[in-house]
Amino acid sequence: MFAAAIETEGHRCLHFRFRLTSGAMATARGLGCLLTLGRWRRGLGVAPQSRAFVAVVPGVSQVDNKSDFLKKRCHRRHPGILQLSCVRLPQALADAAKLLLLESSMPITEKQVQALTNYLWSRHLPVEPEELQRRAVYLEKKYLENADSSKMEEKLREAVLRALRKTTYHWQELSYNEGLSLLYMAARLDGGFAAVSRAFHEIQARLPEFQPKTLMDFGSGTGSVTWAAHSTWGQSLREYMCVDSSAAMLELAEKLLKGGSESGVPSVPGVFFRQFLPVSPKVQFDVVVSAFSLSELPSKADRADVVQTLWRKTSHFLILVENGTKAGHSLLMDARDLVLNGKEKSPLDPRPGFVFAPCPHELPCPQLTASKPLACSFSQAYHPIPFSWNKKPREEKFSMVILARGSPEEATRWPRITQPVLKRPRHVHCHLCCPDGQRQHAVITARRHGRDLYRCARVSSWGDLLPVITPSEPPPSPAQDPPES
Repeated sequence: MFAAAIETEGHRCLHFRFRLTSGAMATARGLGCLLTLGRWRRGLGVAPQSRAFVAVVPGVSQVDNKSDFLKKRCHRRHPGILQLSCVRLPQALADAAKLLLLESSMPITEKQVQALTNYLWSRHLPVEPEELQRRAVYLEKKYLENADSSKMEEKLREAVLRALRKTTYHWQELSYNEGLSLLYMAARLDGGFAAVSRAFHEIQARLPEFQPKTLMDFGSGTGSVTWAAHSTWGQSLREYMCVDSSAAMLELAEKLLKGGSESGVPSVPGVFFRQFLPVSPKVQFDVVVSAFSLSELPSKADRADVVQTLWRKTSHFLILVENGTKAGHSLLMDARDLVLNGKEKSPLDPRPGFVFAPCPHELPCPQLTASKPLACSFSQAYHPIPFSWNKKPREEKFSMVILARGSPEEATRWPRITQPVLKRPRHVHCHLCCPDGQRQHAVITARRHGRDLYRCARVSSWGDLLPVITPSEPPPSPAQDPPES
């Protein structure tokens, strides 16, 4: 990981220098110069009151005075701010959930809730048959090198199978009956609502004019996606299609909508439940969501089939959310690449797809290609269902990818802040995923980068966008750069 450092050379320009995490210095030659906001204004003769972008990402860094990105707003409300305040369940949903748990013949305890939460968080993806075969061949060769030839044939198979059982993750499909569905509701209703609310907020904040009319939720579970969508776009949404293979989950979700009973009036109108995806290939929805469901499919081929089906049914946005783990992030990147690289023979919707969030590019994820892969995850604070043991605000850690139909030029390509911002005296540390597909650790100061960018960085949070640009061509310099020694 490189950390951006700035060193003054000459009277008019500042050159990028990067500091390795081990402490060794490496100068980036040929990256041009970073001009401070005031000096660049004087060189171009721009009025000093205009506010502008400043680039800190790799490449030539400059100020673009053509864009007044703050639009007379304070820095705390710059257009890259996307973080939600602490999310709270709708009161009708929280009341219905508490009522169902009180009326249940099977009491739900804190220990059970925590055990299921830990289990769902620690689940890995099922091992593919090809990977299992590769491991078996490796173990067989290993035992053949050390085995006694007289006993080899009779014990080799047993030894290989015993070793596979010890070293292979045993994935099991969860079957949600009435009891497990209630326990899942107590453990995951609030956290799932918070994660999906953050994903919806990303679209609403960046495209306030988008007003969807239809939504489909694959693997709808307790219906948290429906409630979050209603809280975000309740004025425009007219149809919610909830799809889940578990009849017990669908029944529970319907009860939650009706205040905890089977005969109440639904709090959200226009909700339909079914156990299978719509058959007609012509049926599309403005928003299609799969939250914490792809990881429950038994194989990579099944996930690929489902992702392709969901994309065909998407007319505007496909939102995929999973746990903020390496397994969850890797799964989402596979789905992302499948959509971006997929070419159907007779697509009903010929519009291409692009990444709306969180990636500012369609290139391979730098988090996965690093020497030590990391999960690209985000955090959302929320108020949990107020049980006796569950009263303090919590954090939901999740990974997401939002795919949209259209051209990538329609998206805002600003660097994404991928870790908590470190605020220090007179400087700020920002870890960025940049539009060129690279990660950068940028150290931003007011003196070297300008007051606007410094203040924007200081009020930004993990998951926000930093409003800077990367020009493709170096700007004409008002003075000749001094030669480097």
